[in-house]
Amino acid sequence: MASPRSNNRPESEEHSLRLAVLIDADNAQASVIEGLLAEIARFGEASVKRIYGDFTSPNSAQWKKVLNQHAIKPVQQFAYTTGKNATDGTMIIDAMDLLYTRRFDGFCLVSSDSDFTGLALRIREEGLSVFGFGEEKTPDAFRNACHKFIFTEVLRPLPVATTTPASTAETEPDKRPVTPVVPVAVAKKALPLQFVLQALDQACDESGWANLGAFGSYLTKLQSDFDPRLYGFKKLSDLVRSKPHLFVVEERSVASSNSPVIYVRKKPGKTAQ
Repeated sequence: MASPRSNNRPESEEHSLRLAVLIDADNAQASVIEGLLAEIARFGEASVKRIYGDFTSPNSAQWKKVLNQHAIKPVQQFAYTTGKNATDGTMIIDAMDLLYTRRFDGFCLVSSDSDFTGLALRIREEGLSVFGFGEEKTPDAFRNACHKFIFTEVLRPLPVATTTPASTAETEPDKRPVTPVVPVAVAKKALPLQFVLQALDQACDESGWANLGAFGSYLTKLQSDFDPRLYGFKKLSDLVRSKPHLFVVEERSVASSNSPVIYVRKKPGKTAQ
């Protein structure tokens, strides 16, 4: 198969994947769009951004407000009959057309629908990366068919803190200003310690140390939807540093870089019991 990357791309852009972003408007929420695109930018360049749905429907009203702002091309698909989803078929056909152009390094499929499992597997067969985005209700089949799956719950903006207006001295002289309400973080999942420690055992070298980046990649290969944010940590480094009773973290200087490289190992004698 011909290389999907064009030979005339500037050398400075070689590290950035060219991605096709396809959004199922029937199974994705417009409220996550900013976090979604920011997350995609971590993986590469969104060369194509398309969204599929019936935009004459009231259910798509929120999406219509953000399409122009984020330069997303809408693909209108009227329902052929009640109870049937024509959007999925159109999105799959478009994805295959884009796949055969050989212009992309990967696809971002935004949906919580298991109907895209076969599409994800077909794209992987061509040697391209598949990044899935969906809610926690997304079936395992679709999640596991992606190289990396991100739950959109972690991409939602935090609620804005609100303040209850202070009463005036004339009407309620005995009451003081009310303390601002701080938004409470959404409850996080319990960290699967046994899985994490077993993965670390597999990722480490003979000395017992593992490069943090390699460790993170290994975790994702074993479980495509593993994400430190689900457990209350922004990054994997924050997670391992928060558990000194389980992990030993070490920063090492590298001659070719100004930033230290993080290594991690399991604390001697500790298990996931």
